[in-house]
Amino acid sequence: MELPGLAFAVWMLICFYAPVGGYPNGKVREACTSMVPCHGSSPQLSPEHTITVNGTEFKPGDSIEVHLSGPVFEGFFIQARDAEHLESPALGSFMLADRGVSQLLTCAHTKNSAVSHTSKAKKKHIKVYWIAPGNAPKRVQFLATVVKKYKIFWVKIPGPIVSQPNALSPTPPLHATSEAVSTSHPVSYLSKPFNASSCGRTKFCIRNPSNCDPESASCFFLSFQQEGSSVFIEMSGPSEGYLAFALSHDQWMGDDDAYLCVGEDHRVRAITAYLKERSPPVLDSENALEDVSWRLADGLLQCSFRRSIHLPAHKGRFNLDASYYIFLADGEASEGGVIHKHQQQPLITNGIYNITGLPQDIGGSRSPRLIKAHGALMFIAWITTVSIGVIVARFFKPVWSYSFLFGKEMWFQVHRMLMLTTVMLTSISFVLPFIYRGGWSQQAGFHPYLGCTVMALAIFQALMAGFRPSRHAPRRQLFNWFHWCTGTAARILAVVTMFLGMNLAALDLPDPWDTYTMIAFVTWHVGIDVLLEIHSYCLIRKGHLNNTGALTG
Repeated sequence: MELPGLAFAVWMLICFYAPVGGYPNGKVREACTSMVPCHGSSPQLSPEHTITVNGTEFKPGDSIEVHLSGPVFEGFFIQARDAEHLESPALGSFMLADRGVSQLLTCAHTKNSAVSHTSKAKKKHIKVYWIAPGNAPKRVQFLATVVKKYKIFWVKIPGPIVSQPNALSPTPPLHATSEAVSTSHPVSYLSKPFNASSCGRTKFCIRNPSNCDPESASCFFLSFQQEGSSVFIEMSGPSEGYLAFALSHDQWMGDDDAYLCVGEDHRVRAITAYLKERSPPVLDSENALEDVSWRLADGLLQCSFRRSIHLPAHKGRFNLDASYYIFLADGEASEGGVIHKHQQQPLITNGIYNITGLPQDIGGSRSPRLIKAHGALMFIAWITTVSIGVIVARFFKPVWSYSFLFGKEMWFQVHRMLMLTTVMLTSISFVLPFIYRGGWSQQAGFHPYLGCTVMALAIFQALMAGFRPSRHAPRRQLFNWFHWCTGTAARILAVVTMFLGMNLAALDLPDPWDTYTMIAFVTWHVGIDVLLEIHSYCLIRKGHLNNTGALTG
């Protein structure tokens, strides 16, 4: 087999079998205290998985059935802890329902006090039994860490709280006063979660994922309902920091009318703000929101409020009877209600909408069009044009050696056209993320660094090809090696960079099918390379080709 095909195949094996570190066998005792897997990346903020139990009360020695469920995941880690002191050690012991997918671990010198996976096999549901210890605290909460993929995981997903019969109920949230939440209107506590039954009929709703239930721990929900001269707004999502939506004249952040619900000291405050370019929101000193209510439960932050359609006295507030793009974002908030930049791409509607017009039930996209174009152009360049160009140069030279196009051999002209197309597409694609981000992205890991390396190699390869020595020049052999090495390095790095980029939140690709599709394309190209190498070898054996690749008859 020729070296390029062999190098590509070897790289494939290394690439896909390298990231098997961490704890594929579930022996996660080192993470007993923090419950954080050693995967070298930060945890996700919005859980997709839920913990449920079959009861809310227990006595020492009782057995409680615990379920962990959600989208497909590879690993998990479940513990029970004192609900009043979640940093305390794991307590109680577990029994297994299925030893094939779960195993018992010893944490904090307490035998069987935690449960984890036995392998990386895909799973959607885990069932175990927790046995209450004799010295159990009055209230116990279940926590879970879930690993969806090596770099995608959630830590300490909060589960239900179970209590002993004589335990005092947790203090209900107080009705916040206007002074406590910095608003000029009374604030109340929501008694139940929102529902989507009126979406598209009397409410204008935005849901992500589409048609999700706002009671679900993975549903982002925003609704608007006109009531006379005002609009009643509901916002809900899996966040313990803040939720926010903004009205915008375009699909870019900046000069927007924003509304935030921020978790602070076990309460939620609803505030208005103004977004100026990509800077943190400028909070209003005067609040224009009325009838504010909120709820923090089951991992969901929910708030509702009312706003007048027209607010001429409040600078920066848009009229609600016009059409806008709508943004929906979430993020962390530190002590004192200080908000931080959202960790995932905001949801942005695909068009402009009038929230006081015809009620609709829509979704949106968390992947900006410029980022989608970036990914699509890179895919076309490094999986399509460059691959065909290499095949033409390597295997079509003997077939087209006596065919000419514009005074040059046809194989060379086709090869050169495809490679110049690759450089052009890469150059266009390269600038798109910088246009969108307005600079360098600090949250994309190694992807931008490798991308810059690929861009540099592609330009260097094109410049080097422009100074190609003649066929019989002494330096031609040296050029051939440099040309091959640079091209092969660029192709390998480009594919690695695309694999890293597919997991970035800005692309919002369907997991795991994005990875499977990419693997299929790479495997197809390697397979074609191998088949054509075998075909060339057979032609040489039969005497139809000489060692230089030229036809002999």
